[in-house]
Amino acid sequence: MHILIVNDDGPPSTQSSPYVHSLVQSLQAAGHLVSVVLPHTQRSWIGKAHMIGQTVKPTYFHPGTLHQDDGTTHPRPLPAGSKEQEEWVLVDGTPASCVQIGLYHYFQSRGPIDLVVSGPNYGRNSTAVFSLSSGTLGGALEAAICKRKAIALSYAFFSKEKPGFPDSARDPEIIAAASKLSVRLIEHLYKSWGEGVDLYSINVPLVEGVDSRKIMWTNMLQNYWGEGSCFKEVADQEGTADEEEHMIREREGGTDTPEESVTRHTHKHFKWAPRFTDVYKSVEEAGPGNDGWAVKEHYTSVTPLKANFMHAAAQTEGELKLPSSQSTSTSTVGMENLSLTTKPANHFYALINYEDEYVQPLILSALKSRFPEESYTLISNMEDLPSPTTPFLQISSYETLPFTQAMSYPTSTLINAFVIRKALIRKHYLSTTAYNWIAKHPGSVLKTNIKPACEFELDYAEFLDEALVEAWELQESFTKNEGKEPAEREWWILKPGMSDRGQGIRLFSTEAELQGIFEEWEAERPDSDDEEEEEEEEVEVEEETGEDGEGKGKGGII
Repeated sequence: MHILIVNDDGPPSTQSSPYVHSLVQSLQAAGHLVSVVLPHTQRSWIGKAHMIGQTVKPTYFHPGTLHQDDGTTHPRPLPAGSKEQEEWVLVDGTPASCVQIGLYHYFQSRGPIDLVVSGPNYGRNSTAVFSLSSGTLGGALEAAICKRKAIALSYAFFSKEKPGFPDSARDPEIIAAASKLSVRLIEHLYKSWGEGVDLYSINVPLVEGVDSRKIMWTNMLQNYWGEGSCFKEVADQEGTADEEEHMIREREGGTDTPEESVTRHTHKHFKWAPRFTDVYKSVEEAGPGNDGWAVKEHYTSVTPLKANFMHAAAQTEGELKLPSSQSTSTSTVGMENLSLTTKPANHFYALINYEDEYVQPLILSALKSRFPEESYTLISNMEDLPSPTTPFLQISSYETLPFTQAMSYPTSTLINAFVIRKALIRKHYLSTTAYNWIAKHPGSVLKTNIKPACEFELDYAEFLDEALVEAWELQESFTKNEGKEPAEREWWILKPGMSDRGQGIRLFSTEAELQGIFEEWEAERPDSDDEEEEEEEEVEVEEETGEDGEGKGKGGII
């Protein structure tokens, strides 16, 4: 695989960019072709920016010893035909610029680029606050809108957050383990790229045993800065010659303060000083499942993303009518004055019509218990959907499910059955399908993740012994269960083959219990052949003599 590496930390540096060299070496050791374009200096917190009006100029970097600052930078590339030596490109631009230049202006002789990896970032890029400003995410986003698969990779360290922790940020063994894990994860994601995914954001914790810790699918935590500025005022100790001259001339002129009250600004300098405690607090308050939580727990987080500013579906639907000019005389217009009621970002529409008076209320109750009331809107038919791409859930009988909608919009439509149901939801078909697959692929995960199933036919309960002759797994289970208490037994589910929606399901753990189930069914539905025949009685009736003298017989069967 040909991989383009960019970052926002610049060329290898033990102080500000300690990870990129390790990742490049790990990718090369795994057999990948790696091309590198990096900013020539630190470009963190720059997002997906490009420098307007700037002519981007390259220099050429020859990496030195891993974890040493002995790489060299040169104004010109190595001449064609020179002795083989690794050479990276440095540009005085942004991570997004590195992507554009790497994709279209270098490395053509090495073949098409299959994947862009932006990073590893020096520090985490979890939660919206970090990610929206991240140059690492910016590089991956630029690649994604260039229609390339892209991964933003960040290494989260903990030594600066918790005094007394070992300095994992620069531990060579931990960095090496993180890089090897990253290579495996990059390879896996590339081979099994999710449908509708433009890029992935990965956060790898720099902790001991990182390669044995959990890797979690996560969403991105939506969080916000707390009140107050992220800039710190610093003293105006130095100024340019022009600034100093201007200050002198103002004092020399002795300009008086005008009689009118005019706001005068105190000259200050400002230094970017983000308040990380705001982010950590939001992670603590949010609970599990998001990228910030995963990093806090020392897990690797993998977050699928789209290369856009995702909108809340409800907030882009319908007409938004602002209040009249009379009501906008104040500086702030309350949201209650808008005619469109906004809904949460994860709002969806649900059509629940299961056509069963017992199951229907259970589904509605489960939906209500799992989701806040304001997070979804119940509708009665699909025509009520604002648009085909609106997040939509339908739970109904198989025959009424909108398979065309689900297949056309797989990332926004969820239904409660597979398109081809026979081999997947009919229990005996599913077990046969799985059994045949396992026979051909003994190493399949199905072998240990699907419960065994036995299929047999039975006409009458008295013939159960014969029906179970070839049900080897069931016979073996009965033998194991002999003499055990019910809580210690293996239990089986009995599902009649031609019944729908759970009808006829029973539980059993012994042959006697199974026999009893069938006998119970026979008692409820006796066959006509088993009914006792009524005795036929022939009753002779005395003959009555009619006027014509002939006898008339009257008889019957009672």
